[in-house]
Amino acid sequence: MTLTDYATYIAGLPRVLAAAAALFRDPSGRILVVEPNYREGWTLPGGTVESDTGETPRQAARRETAEEIGLDLPLGPLLAVDWAQSTTRPPIVAYLYDGGVLPEERFAEIRLQEEELVSWKLIEPSEVMAHLLGGTGPRVLAALDALAGGNGPAELENGLPVA
Repeated sequence: MTLTDYATYIAGLPRVLAAAAALFRDPSGRILVVEPNYREGWTLPGGTVESDTGETPRQAARRETAEEIGLDLPLGPLLAVDWAQSTTRPPIVAYLYDGGVLPEERFAEIRLQEEELVSWKLIEPSEVMAHLLGGTGPRVLAALDALAGGNGPAELENGLPVA
């Protein structure tokens, strides 16, 4: 195969998007969620991985967290990875990292990115499915299970655990 043939082959491969987010909790176990202004519902701080710049999912989660809520913190381990299919966009591989348990005073430091976010709040784990739409809710629940069980990251497909 020539270099030109290889470039043509690579250009013809399916496109896959990547996203990364952080799961922050308070000492009571409540979860930090943010309300975007560009769609319904709530989500976690995070966003698209800028792979064209060489950014990794972990770097994207940290960058997006710093941009969206003003907290530039090192992230803990990967808690969940989800292959999310859709009929309206290419598939997304969504990475969810442990943002850790933040002391109460850190929440006072939150500064929202007004171009994208309306508000933030802390929710109980029992409220996850009501607040986080689509695959995000199941992804967060799987991440909480991974944290509680210490059994490594959860592998999901469309929010469902892979057997």
